[in-house]
This record gives sequence, structure tokens and C-alpha cells, in this order.
Amino acid sequence: MSDFKMVTPIKEEKFLPNVKNIILVASGKGGVGKSTIAANLAVSLSREGLRTGLLDADIYGPSSPIQFGIADQKPEIIQENGKNYIKPIEKYGVKIMSIGLLTNKEDAMIWRGPMASNTLKKIISDTLWGELDTLVIDMPPGTGDICITLSQDIKQAQALVVITPQQLAVADGRKALAMFDHSSIQIPILGIIENMSWFTPAKHPDEKYFIFGEGGGQELAKEFGVPLLGQIPLVMDIEEMSDKGLSVYHSTNKKTHQAFEELSIKVIDCLALAK
Repeated sequence: MSDFKMVTPIKEEKFLPNVKNIILVASGKGGVGKSTIAANLAVSLSREGLRTGLLDADIYGPSSPIQFGIADQKPEIIQENGKNYIKPIEKYGVKIMSIGLLTNKEDAMIWRGPMASNTLKKIISDTLWGELDTLVIDMPPGTGDICITLSQDIKQAQALVVITPQQLAVADGRKALAMFDHSSIQIPILGIIENMSWFTPAKHPDEKYFIFGEGGGQELAKEFGVPLLGQIPLVMDIEEMSDKGLSVYHSTNKKTHQAFEELSIKVIDCLALAK
């Protein structure tokens, strides 16, 4: 008789076990407003009652310190069981961590992909997030090393892809969607967010000018069989608020508030369906 004994498979340890949902906010290219969407989505989710964190994973171009007006702050280092942990900075109800909070703002991150990926993973795991309903991760643009590593290592993650309506952005968004759908990654896609869908002048809030084209979001959503979760208008107030370290909810433009409120509710509904 064989001496073979059945061994119970070791269950893979969940990355960040105290975080219920992890949302990777990605884009196939830069310049589509991904970081602005990620930051304000995090604020919106918090306003809906979710315990929310934001991880700025754009190592080479961190933006959340400016967007939240915390560029001059440094996170507190706390020691627990002989190990140092980072206490995220909290603002607008969101726990925020970024490489930009740990370095001098004039420093350039001259790191190769593996070093950047490993450093980022350590920052995520060494941050005292506490119990979170949702952690929003603002991914670097494109489909490079950091995006691939995070997508493969964070098994419970789900993805949102940000595009603009123009065909070039749609083509790059298609690459980001294909990355998450690849057999080596297999990250569920919550949906697509179309940013800068139309221009609305401040003095004419009911007018729409489709200066970047129209229909790109619907086209890509249909192609991949995922929902188009939101269309965010191009409003000057959004960029002005970000530059001042304010959220969109400090703007007087109620349509912008409504767009992000509707987006956050749809994301929450998608997370509930995915459970």
C-alpha cells in the first residue's frame, strides 16, 4: 500500500484581509483624468457611508498630495510589535497614502519597474488602513510592470477603467481592459468611466459640447460586455478644485456633484452584486 497521504491545500492568504473591496482605477494612457476620478470617487464613496481609503500608486507622478491639499504633511510612523507602520493621512473622510507623502516633492523617482513595484507593495502592506469597506487604488497609466504586479498580487481586486470619448483614448482603454481580462491576471471589471464626456460652460450649465467626440464609452462597454458606470462632464471647476486641494463637492456646480454621486452609487451596486 502506498505511503501517500492526502494534503489539504493551503488557502492563499488574502492581501489586506481587513479591506472588503479593492478597486483598481486604471487607464490605458495618461491625460484622461484618472487620478481626479479616483480621488473624487473615494470622497464620494465616503460620503455614501463607506469606510474608504485611497492609495496613490502612481509612483512616478503622485497627485493625491496636491489634490487633497496635504503636500506639506508627512504621515506618522507608529510602532506595533516591534515593526514600524505608516498611519495614513485622513481628509474628507478618506484615509490617504501616497509615495508623494514619503518623499520630497522635488525628488524624481528614478526606479526600475521591479524596485518600484516592490516598494509600492511594501507601502500598501505597511500602512495602517484599519477596517475598510473600500480601498481605491489610483494605478499608474498604461499596462506596465506596476499595473501587472498589483493586478496579479491583489486577488480580491476589481477594476474600473477611465477613458475619454476620443478614439485614441478608447483604443488605449481597450488595452487596459484586455490586460485585466488576460489569463495571467483575470481581474473582474466593474465597468468603464468616461471622463470629459462633454464641455459644459459654467454660465450655461444645461448646454453640452462634445469637443472630444461622442459615444466612445458606450462603444467600449458594449465590446467588453461591461457597464458604462458614469459620464463625467468637462467642467473647469473640477480641475480648479483639485489644484486647490479641494474635492468636487466644494464646487458650486451641482451637476458635477450629481455625476459623482450617481457614479459612487453605481459602483456600490456593482460591488454588492460581485459578492
